[in-house]
Amino acid sequence: MSYDFDTPVSRLGSHSVKYDQRQARFGRGDVLPLWVADMDLAAPACVRRALAARVAHPIYGYTHTDAEVYEAILDWQWRRHGWRVQPEWIVLLPGVVPGLDLCVQSFTQPGEAIVVQPPVYNPFFESALRNERRVLRNPLVWNDCRHGMDLARLAADLGAHCRLLHLCNPHNPGGRVWRRDELTALGEIVLRHDLVLVSDEIHADLVFPGHRHVPLASLAPELAQRTITLNSPGKTFNTAGLHTAYAIIPNRELRACFHAGVRRLHLEGANLLGLVALKTAYREGEAWLGALLDYLQGNLEHACRHIHRHLPLVACRMPEATFLLWLDCRAWCRTRDLDDDALHRHLVDAGLGLTPGTQFGTEGSGFMRMNVALPRARLDEALARLARALA
Repeated sequence: MSYDFDTPVSRLGSHSVKYDQRQARFGRGDVLPLWVADMDLAAPACVRRALAARVAHPIYGYTHTDAEVYEAILDWQWRRHGWRVQPEWIVLLPGVVPGLDLCVQSFTQPGEAIVVQPPVYNPFFESALRNERRVLRNPLVWNDCRHGMDLARLAADLGAHCRLLHLCNPHNPGGRVWRRDELTALGEIVLRHDLVLVSDEIHADLVFPGHRHVPLASLAPELAQRTITLNSPGKTFNTAGLHTAYAIIPNRELRACFHAGVRRLHLEGANLLGLVALKTAYREGEAWLGALLDYLQGNLEHACRHIHRHLPLVACRMPEATFLLWLDCRAWCRTRDLDDDALHRHLVDAGLGLTPGTQFGTEGSGFMRMNVALPRARLDEALARLARALA
């Protein structure tokens, strides 16, 4: 079966954050918006058909979650990642970000520290700060356009008032797929210091050939007992607006504590259409995902070649996962004595809306994140604007 990712789909007027809020975010409504991490590619036809069939029923009342939803998650985790998950480990959520906050509220106290490894997805910081916790920064090391963990520094910095560690696996914005040996070394520190580890694995299905996602909780039974895994089909199948995610928590006591927080905030009711999409995507969407990964890999390689050829002062590398490019613009900024705000403004003036690296922490200064999950012709237009801005 062939899949068409080249035909543009207009998102104007669809309440798209990326497109319909351009004026508010960038001060102009004609930028090519490559910032929000969703795709400008249609969701799988099987998902669209299943949603249309359910919408055809005229009542959308309170809904219970049937066993097929849990079975779809179990089968997906085993087929894609070789991880045997039990149905009772799963707690449904309205999103991964609420899951981050629930973990902070459930497993730490105000004033305690939470380990964050910047540059990283900014809700990791926000989940700590808005719940009156402290952030213990364990910055990643940037070497040869690739991030690595500084585990020696982490082990040295951990103290008695640190209870929880946020991990982004695969990493956003850097696109790293953490290797088994890296995760094992991190797990040893978690066990030694009696931490709870929250692993955001929402990009786990968007991994390219030569790399393999390893669910951290699958490494060892004792580590599974310290780990909360957060996931969703939203990134994989472009259904983020349906607000359906899940936590996988093998430890009974941690799960009970987490579930109490879910009940306290009345988050137990699942999204009717989101569950239809999840079940259908995990059961019928694997062939579409294979074609999508080929297309995304082609876009990323195409973008990297263009940047290497036309922008010698901008460094980038093909990511191991995600549809996001992490552009190192520091050399270009130094030649013009520009700060991060000026770099962002310069790109906006060229009609390009990227995500400033500082959104992922001060360690992202001089970088920009670029979403390439769009039809190839639109990507070419974006690359032309980037070349005009930074050549």
